[in-house]
Amino acid sequence: MTHFGIICPPYAGHINPQAALGRELRSRGHQVTFLQISDLESKVRSQGVDFYPIGEAIYQPGSMAQTFTQLAKLSAIEALKYSLDFCVQMVEIICQDVPNAIAQLGIEALIVDQLEIVGETVAEYLNLPFVCVSCGQAIHRRADVPPFFTPWSYQDASWAKIRNQAAYYFLDRGCEPLLGAINRYRKAWKLPDYNHIYATNTRLAHISQQPPAFEFPINNLPSHLHYVGPLRNAAPQSVDFPYEKLTGQPMIYASLGSVQNTKEDIFRCIAAACEGLDVQLVIAHGGGMSADTARSLRGSPLVVEYAPQPDILARASLTITHAGMNTILDSLSYGVPLIAIPITFEQPGNGARIRSTGVGKVLSLRKLSVGILRDAIALVLSENSYKINARKIQQSIQQTDGARQAANIIERVTRSQGSQVAKVV
Repeated sequence: MTHFGIICPPYAGHINPQAALGRELRSRGHQVTFLQISDLESKVRSQGVDFYPIGEAIYQPGSMAQTFTQLAKLSAIEALKYSLDFCVQMVEIICQDVPNAIAQLGIEALIVDQLEIVGETVAEYLNLPFVCVSCGQAIHRRADVPPFFTPWSYQDASWAKIRNQAAYYFLDRGCEPLLGAINRYRKAWKLPDYNHIYATNTRLAHISQQPPAFEFPINNLPSHLHYVGPLRNAAPQSVDFPYEKLTGQPMIYASLGSVQNTKEDIFRCIAAACEGLDVQLVIAHGGGMSADTARSLRGSPLVVEYAPQPDILARASLTITHAGMNTILDSLSYGVPLIAIPITFEQPGNGARIRSTGVGKVLSLRKLSVGILRDAIALVLSENSYKINARKIQQSIQQTDGARQAANIIERVTRSQGSQVAKVV
């Protein structure tokens, strides 16, 4: 059996699906350890996988909460720019601590989140087999595929390719501090420089938790890219929920994920838009809303800190979301159409896929108003095509095998490479 190390961003949207994959590998007799900053220890251990702290000499415990607070105040490009400093700090933490941790723990292969690309550099340095996993979009550095952070639709035309390449050029320029930090270690470790962000090809396998149907019609995909569907299985912990307060009305479920959940103005807009409609609004705010704010929302929404999302979505008629990939996939797993309000990061690209597949409406955050949102709610609930298209994606998800298929791929490709314990050079 193999000891796998997992390197991923310290966000719930990455921890949760990676932990599901880790539990599947553990059920097959493998050992799985998250290499992560100390703030995530209780979160990781509650998911039923092992944890090893990194960054203790660099990272100030508790400071991630401050990062989240600031990120929640920002949108679009401003949020991307602000997150760069934290990403650079994670490069230093991973490059300084992970090689020694791997040697000490006897880790034999790595599972690296696509958004924590420095993990691939560590694997190359130590000559370890590694697999790339996309918990958000599978990022393609191809001229015909719109960049993940744009709301553009897929068009295989020359002008669109030029536009896409220009956007990636500006992304690379904006990410120069991150690329520079990674390349300092690559140079020291006698590895060639990265010239572009998210453009590495040294992968045994690239696993995406998108189902094949929730993707643009991209031609000639590489053979090592696998769309396996949502990485899900039963987590050890349970979430309490006041089921007795459900009214039986058509349910609208609203969530802004784990980073954008302090955007009180959006929650207020959602509550006001649902007021007076024959629906029950359920809001899960993930700790981003005070009790006083919850009580002040218009209408009578059922507001909880956390909800058992799959169970609630099985009862829902509509999801209102910031277009985070996990909430999108959980909704579509139950054939629930969406209204998306993309805020930043990959969310505009996720919204483009919602629009392309016809599973919901995508609204501009800049133009958002109670009236516009109420009209969108009425449209999606009444127009049957959104439900029909959501059920098509549901069927696509049902034909995938998520964490089990991902584990099968990981076992096959790492076995073919031959596991080896890293030694720090």
